[in-house]
Amino acid sequence: MPKKSFIAAVLALALVAPGHQALADAQHARIGVRTEAASIDPHFSYVATSKAMVTNIFDTLIERDPDLRLTPALATEWTYLGDSVWQFKLREGVKWHDGEPLTVDDVLFTFERAPNVPNSPAPFGQFLSQIERAEKVDDLTFTIKTRNPSPQLLFDLAEVPIVSEHVGKDAKTEDYNSGKAAVGTGPFKFVSWTPGEALELARNDDYWAGPSEFETLSQIPITNDAARLAALLSGGIDLMDAVPPDAVERLKADEDINVWMTTDVYTAYLHMDTDREVTPFITAKDGSQIPNPLLDKRVREALAIAVDREAIIDRLMFGLGEPAGQLASKTMVGYNPELEPSPYDVARAKELLAEAGYPDGFKMTLHGPNNRYVADAAIVQALAQMFERIGIAVAVETMPANVFFSRGSAQEFSIFFIAWGSAQGTAWHGLRGVLMTYDKDQGYGPSNRGRYSNPEVDRLTVAAMSTFDLDEAARLASEAAKVAFEDFAVIPLHYQMNVWASRDGFVYKARQDQMTLGYGLGLEK
Repeated sequence: MPKKSFIAAVLALALVAPGHQALADAQHARIGVRTEAASIDPHFSYVATSKAMVTNIFDTLIERDPDLRLTPALATEWTYLGDSVWQFKLREGVKWHDGEPLTVDDVLFTFERAPNVPNSPAPFGQFLSQIERAEKVDDLTFTIKTRNPSPQLLFDLAEVPIVSEHVGKDAKTEDYNSGKAAVGTGPFKFVSWTPGEALELARNDDYWAGPSEFETLSQIPITNDAARLAALLSGGIDLMDAVPPDAVERLKADEDINVWMTTDVYTAYLHMDTDREVTPFITAKDGSQIPNPLLDKRVREALAIAVDREAIIDRLMFGLGEPAGQLASKTMVGYNPELEPSPYDVARAKELLAEAGYPDGFKMTLHGPNNRYVADAAIVQALAQMFERIGIAVAVETMPANVFFSRGSAQEFSIFFIAWGSAQGTAWHGLRGVLMTYDKDQGYGPSNRGRYSNPEVDRLTVAAMSTFDLDEAARLASEAAKVAFEDFAVIPLHYQMNVWASRDGFVYKARQDQMTLGYGLGLEK
């Protein structure tokens, strides 16, 4: 549907929507989201948008609050017993949406299922890779022995939604998508999901943390920023995520709108194929095959210093960002203050290309999503123009996030725009996820889609995850980051801000991890 027609359709729906008071009386909330989940299967894809949708239905053992602090959820107690053994106790009285009780058997089943979901574009294995064995003590108590004496386990368990054994034992991803297996312990119960239209949810009145203020909730994907904004302003939705940067000040001035902002844990970066001798989307300018230029550190550095980060932030993000020189942000444990953003230097970039044997550049396609990150499609276009200035002929291809992540995980790209968010608040989370050598069995490098490999980065990152001394872990992670980013393993670009907007009368708990949660939406008192 053409852009104007789609906006008109949203506005037409809004005209017949009930007013604010009627909405409050009916206790029905409507959330417009930019990016839809790939699946209702909670273990299918470790991507923030997918995780947010399923968190409405499923819980984790430990959860993070909006400021990323670990708090009890399905587990109320955990104790380190020594010798790499932890003991956990489950919350008493928790029931699945079908009335069955939560037990340790469900937890152990989840640990077996989560790393082994077929065709996952972003698997969960990394979060369970430290577990050597998990054993039942009684229906509400279990122990975990880790491979190393690591506190990392607590951070990892906050990432893994717990599913029921009695419903999920033989269930496939399709069974979760249809609702057959979408039985959780979370604040909302699954009603229906029509991809591209809406996820419909009903309140779980028996939720252990207390029921939501809303009886029903609709989560509606509206990928077009202008259409999502129009739906909010006209009353078609009550909350929108991913507010376009150019609309923030206008919304702040609107007395009928509330704006909710917080810093983001996500860092935008360029990921490159640093593995294959020949890469699919780079050729000579005449189209002939050439060896992969991205294997040469000088080429990677040339690309890094060809990017005018300040211009991107000022012109495309309207100042709602900050240049990045590493994946970890300044507030994270293990941030390395010595790693500055690469300086913008076109002349030096050309020299580096010439030194690497590409005085006339080459031809490449730059890929990226068009509905996942702040100004993502526009940023990809801007990056292409910047690379053209140093003699590289660049084609651009952007696509919906669900297509992008699947293709990226299949290593179909040569260089692409993406972002990583360490909701755990530690630098080693990004190092393990993005930069460690890919090892499915160990759960290392699950998001290392360029297959970068450096034994020293691996060694230092494992050491950081294996110590209870937080200062030592920070030092080791900082050292690992120095090795990786001085090698231009990936090209960090910028940190961004998270911005939501709601209709007057609604309040939202802004989260650093980007998740848009129905349970975080309420009514002004």
